[in-house]
Amino acid sequence: MHSLLIPEGPNAGKPVSLAPFQCQFIEGAMAPETAAAVLSIGRGNGKSAITAGLALGGLVGVWDRQPRREIVAAARTRDQGRIIWDFVSGFAASLPLELQRRLIYRRAPRLEIEFEGDGGGHVLRVIAADGKSALGGAPTMAILDERGHWALDRGDELEHAILSGLGKRNGRAFLISTSARDDTHSFSRWIDDPVPGSYVQEHRPPPALPADDRDSLLIANPGAPHGIGSSLDWLEGQARRSIARGGSTLANFRLYNRNERVSGETLDMLITPDEWLNCETDTLPPREGGVVIGIDLGGSASMTAAAFYWPATGRLEAMGTFPSAPSLLDRGQSDGVAGRYVEMRERGELTTLGDRTVPVAAWLTEVMSRVEGETVLALTGDRYKGAELGEAIARAGIRAPVVWRGQGFRDGGEDCERFRRAAFEGRVKARPSLLLRSAFADAVCKRDDANNLKLTKARAPGRIDAASASVLAVAQGARISAQPKAKVRFHFL
Repeated sequence: MHSLLIPEGPNAGKPVSLAPFQCQFIEGAMAPETAAAVLSIGRGNGKSAITAGLALGGLVGVWDRQPRREIVAAARTRDQGRIIWDFVSGFAASLPLELQRRLIYRRAPRLEIEFEGDGGGHVLRVIAADGKSALGGAPTMAILDERGHWALDRGDELEHAILSGLGKRNGRAFLISTSARDDTHSFSRWIDDPVPGSYVQEHRPPPALPADDRDSLLIANPGAPHGIGSSLDWLEGQARRSIARGGSTLANFRLYNRNERVSGETLDMLITPDEWLNCETDTLPPREGGVVIGIDLGGSASMTAAAFYWPATGRLEAMGTFPSAPSLLDRGQSDGVAGRYVEMRERGELTTLGDRTVPVAAWLTEVMSRVEGETVLALTGDRYKGAELGEAIARAGIRAPVVWRGQGFRDGGEDCERFRRAAFEGRVKARPSLLLRSAFADAVCKRDDANNLKLTKARAPGRIDAASASVLAVAQGARISAQPKAKVRFHFL
């Protein structure tokens, strides 16, 4: 790598000088026992340039002398794959002339670079994220560029096709990307649950830090002190601009520049992670004025959740429950969140009850014990499960007003809007909760032609049951608060 010249940018023409984190990745990726190397880092830190240099070395036979070598550069689109192709062709200009003369560049019908030396038949080709385009191949090296942002179905199909082809010739894969939007994405699972033969290097700061926190910016952008990518001053300036604008600007800054696992699809989110963080507080308001309980019943696989909201003070609490089988650790592995459920249980936010399903009546008794001595203003739940919940309420002997809400655009749109308004106006305050933070980070909405919102679990990447229960509770609390107070009439004699 140090023998090559930088092909573009302000340092074009100068010899490549690798930063320590780049050397660390190359050494780990090229170790004899490594079959797949994963690099997660903020945008603009030279990850494509590193893998392009490795691809060029594989093409001309620097560290692989197999006959008819094939290097695959896979990207979400052809134009994105061209970035690696341009880097390889740029680096090739600094090779000795006898090697340069043996390189053939093709731009149509497919982006390719062929090397005629060392027996000939060696090729680097760019493919888009369509799994069928990689079937039948036998690459010796593969680059999966921005793997965290490929479409879920086609992306997984392409990854499987490439990895199965690499096994034919003992090849290596390089998976490089900024963070995926959530823990359930395949790229996140490569990092959180590495398989044997993989090398993982992740530059991701701890969650829930301010966007302009200097130390965490350096964690996500280790190239900044070495003149690679954006400078730290620029990053801090962009962070302050993103904080001021909020919304999608802030979410995308956290996703791409801070390398955090947040959704960039802010138009479909109930509230953004930063908007939810504004609702968290270490000093909770008191339990005063009566409580509204939101109920979201789950099945055997999903979570059952309850939310407690005191409209007079804005206090919000939540609890979630899973069946005992499978265990929380096994369930977390299946859902792609590793030990998150176990951590929620240790924090007192998640419980287990029953065997394969949660017994609703027994669970409701546990829910009511959480607010023993409080005045229950209302229980509110999904009208679709009204029969099941109503029977459980009767068996548990609970006496409280019950409000049924639909999950369509009519009731759901009103509930989502009331919740968002209460959150934005500072009338929702909750203790820092991994359960709620995870639920709202994954809570996405569907819009109709009139721009009405409703929560949709079908599109949500994770468990949003606690968020759904919170929306029901807060919305009903807002309706109760909006009711006119009875006036006291005085009669003078």
